[in-house]
Amino acid sequence: MIRNAARLWTVLLPALALLALGLSWGRELPLALAIIVALLLAGAVLAAVHHAEVIAHRVGEPFGSLVLAVAVTVIEVALIVSLMISGGAQTGALARDTVFAAVMITCNGIVGLSLLTVTLKRRIAAFNAEGTGKALATVATLATLSLVLPTFTTSAQGPAFSPAQLGFAAVASLALYALFVVTQTVRHRDYFLPVPREARSGEGQVSATNDTVDPEEHAPRPSGRTALTSLGLLLVALVSVVGLAKVESPIIEGAVSSAGLPQAVVGVVIALLVLLPETIAAINAARRDQVQISLNLALGSAMASIGLTIPAIAVASIWLEGPLLLGLGGTHMVLLALTVVVSTLTVVPGRATLMQSGVHLVLFAAFLFLAISP
Repeated sequence: MIRNAARLWTVLLPALALLALGLSWGRELPLALAIIVALLLAGAVLAAVHHAEVIAHRVGEPFGSLVLAVAVTVIEVALIVSLMISGGAQTGALARDTVFAAVMITCNGIVGLSLLTVTLKRRIAAFNAEGTGKALATVATLATLSLVLPTFTTSAQGPAFSPAQLGFAAVASLALYALFVVTQTVRHRDYFLPVPREARSGEGQVSATNDTVDPEEHAPRPSGRTALTSLGLLLVALVSVVGLAKVESPIIEGAVSSAGLPQAVVGVVIALLVLLPETIAAINAARRDQVQISLNLALGSAMASIGLTIPAIAVASIWLEGPLLLGLGGTHMVLLALTVVVSTLTVVPGRATLMQSGVHLVLFAAFLFLAISP
């Protein structure tokens, strides 16, 4: 009975959130209703994480991480495009701000929290450097092609691509992302699987014979019907998350303007809301000592955020008014370069300590602080 009640909320919350989305769409909300919508948004996030973990348990890794990353990013892209179309020329930098925020949140925030969770428990976090390194290299390439080069190109005025350059960046981004998915799921799937406990060694590691058994690892796989139901509810929850984030965005924009904060903060808040499911799922995986899954989620989300957003924006630019500003400023380029260097030093050994988690979290804190006070 308790188990059925626990399952009931994972069904009711996405449905209630979707109902709230339908009732609140296109309307100005008073403060009391805005708070209720925010609570349903949080509930939909938790439900999305639950259903993503059910699907992941059914299909196994790395497909489970891929499902959540792609599902969230596809709807995130729809949110960005819809906001840019409805916002006109004033939202020309929204895609850049949101995508860069997603990269910093995933590569520093989620990675830092995941490593912190594991290293506080076991002192050393072990993962597969081959697969994680390939993911990091793809993220760094996509970020440089899409967010750094527009600042230095000369065919268009300002930090923007010309139509031909934008088309090339879109095709290159989509091709790299597709190639990575094939590598992750077909040709080198073993590079992205959690490191077996028997293979871990080092200070603070517990031997396989003395290790605590994780009941979730040995729980029976969900049936195909259960997984399909969770897939449907996951999509409902994610649509509700992104839709309610858009409903709340005028309130967020008003609060940002009233506080005298830069407009880029709106993109940061949107990215934080949309990436909540991945963040919670990654921390849950780290608590189970499956840091590889956490890294798959983090870097996979960063990659999908760029690899799917840029092609979508390239197509949407046909209807968008005003310039599409993709190039980063000097401060953000320094943060991106430092993130790539630090992430490389974290990934190459295949083992991380509390020190690495602290460095990533400080970088994430620096990003948030400089977004508020540029």
